[in-house]
Amino acid sequence: MAPLQPPTGLIVSVQAPEGSPLRDPEVIAAMADASLRNGASGVRLESPEHIGAVRRRCPDALIIGLWKVTAADSPVYITPGWREISAVWAAGADVIALDATARTRPQGQDLAGLISRAKSELGAPLMADIDSVDNGLRAAALGCDWVGTTLFGYTEATAQLKPPGWDLVSQLRQTLPAGVSLICEGGVASADQARRALELGADAVVVGTAITGIDLQVAAYCRALG
Repeated sequence: MAPLQPPTGLIVSVQAPEGSPLRDPEVIAAMADASLRNGASGVRLESPEHIGAVRRRCPDALIIGLWKVTAADSPVYITPGWREISAVWAAGADVIALDATARTRPQGQDLAGLISRAKSELGAPLMADIDSVDNGLRAAALGCDWVGTTLFGYTEATAQLKPPGWDLVSQLRQTLPAGVSLICEGGVASADQARRALELGADAVVVGTAITGIDLQVAAYCRALG
């Protein structure tokens, strides 16, 4: 396997909510293909099924893969355990994204142990989805290759804050070790905001709802129109 290259520019999150007609592997693959053909450097995908569909259609795509699985004993749901990590990798992801906050994981699984196992057994590059500087630095120290601001505003500790996390991007840029890539993700809703993320030091920016979130975008317009 070729060494993982640092991320650049725009990465499109191609996902759809449960119950949406867009939540079909071939539809997801078509949206990913369109994103890549128009200049996206990579795509972020949820579930082994969708990862596999995009890999078959776009064999050369840079795929950040995750699997959202909820559990009664933990708020962590982004690739929470070893089963999800190994399935995402087997489906064809180039990078595995996982929740790297300090929150308790399902069945008491240990973040450090999961990262170590993913590295040693799979050789998998990892993207840490975090919500704070401390959690970002911890994830980097544990071996994550990329750190993303994905969970800023979405954890109990940051629920009062609204993404994008501009200050978080700036602080992480100043404190992350050399060689760890920084991704701005969450709440980026325009090209101007995406450009700002890069100006603040992010290596790449992930945009999802503003590009591929048809369900949420249409619902928001309809609410605004009464």
